[in-house]
Amino acid sequence: MVVAMEVDSESNLLQRKQSLYHSLDESFEMGKEVYRGQQYSQIYYARLHLMRTLLYSLLPNWKPQLPVCTVLGLEEGKECIIVGTLYKHMKLKPSVLDEYSKERSAAPLVQRHNFTHPDDNLVLEDESGRVKLSGSVLLPSTYVTGMIAALHGKETSAGDFLVEDVLEAGLPQQIERPIVLGEDKYVVFISGLSVGRSTSNPLQFQLFVDHITGHLGDVKEQNIAAQIVQVVIAGNSVEVPHGLLNGQNLGSKDQSRLFEPIKELDILLTQIAASIPLDIMPGSSDPANFALPQQPLHRCLFPGSSAYNTFRSCTNPHCFELDNIRFLGTSGQNIDDLGKYSEANSSIEFMERTLRWRHLAPTAPNTLGCYPFTDKDPFYVETCPHVYFVGNQDKFETRLIKEGQMVRLICIPRFADTGVAVVLNIRNLECHTLSFATQIHS
Repeated sequence: MVVAMEVDSESNLLQRKQSLYHSLDESFEMGKEVYRGQQYSQIYYARLHLMRTLLYSLLPNWKPQLPVCTVLGLEEGKECIIVGTLYKHMKLKPSVLDEYSKERSAAPLVQRHNFTHPDDNLVLEDESGRVKLSGSVLLPSTYVTGMIAALHGKETSAGDFLVEDVLEAGLPQQIERPIVLGEDKYVVFISGLSVGRSTSNPLQFQLFVDHITGHLGDVKEQNIAAQIVQVVIAGNSVEVPHGLLNGQNLGSKDQSRLFEPIKELDILLTQIAASIPLDIMPGSSDPANFALPQQPLHRCLFPGSSAYNTFRSCTNPHCFELDNIRFLGTSGQNIDDLGKYSEANSSIEFMERTLRWRHLAPTAPNTLGCYPFTDKDPFYVETCPHVYFVGNQDKFETRLIKEGQMVRLICIPRFADTGVAVVLNIRNLECHTLSFATQIHS
């Protein structure tokens, strides 16, 4: 579909560039999944089976001289390799009982942003048993429950496993990038629009829409806008007043208040979809299922924008290809949860860890809600993306990993807080920001 951009000067028409789009969300779609009361143990077994097969294939190049043992087969003082799932004992980890006592007590408990503690310790578990890990090589503050690793070490007289070295899965293989990508083509990422929030500024998003659709700026800027081939909205597009969602039946006035933000969002998205292909992902504040993978927002919420074939409602996580460049991203819940139960210098560091662990959401289902799959773990990263993005972060950050292959990591800031969107050139994976920060004077 060719979309023309109107330009007033000299009544010329700029043709918007196009890219070949291919959705890869199939593994995140629930389809015919039926919940039959299954427990979460099966997703851990599926994850361990997948990752152990992979780690076993890496062992000959790592420490071929050492035997591989199960936890039950450990012998005191004998060096070996064990492979299993890490579990982190956390002193400060919240429990349901804490929630109950908070409801019962008059004084509210202090809400923590991070639950790590110096006394946290790690345990490794496989089908045969579990063993406590010791030594300074494996830092509990770096790792989380649910991550799979191969450990070199030996059992001590105290019954612990003294870790001497760690093997993580490492970056997966990429599909080959096209050697020549002649012209510049841009993908725009935005997240955290929070339409409906009392403090959000509608002018900011309208400026963004006008800019990318070519209704703002001079001819040079409109030429650049014509090179935008895709817009991705990475979650938290609307914010419903929390007071309305208290389990009570809503009156007609409250019902309209509930739906108003979605109507407003649809009007803005219709302006984008009329000009540019648009992917919208659900986030934690959107009207979608809570557990990952979040299913696409229903098209009936967007009567205006869904009339266009350029509008796509997608899953979270979301995976797609544009001109054979693979993109993988989430609306931020996986990284936010890692930030609560482990430590890093920045969100981008958490992102890199998930790629090197080959798992998008290692803390699911322990502290991050996910569906209890029985025969697969859809969050396993089998193929490394060229671009890995995460929405709803505090600030814009980016990093380019070059290890025989190139991976661009992008933290997309919350637009309602920062007025910042991120632009990526798919020709060379370089990215920059667009800022629409505006002041409202009372």
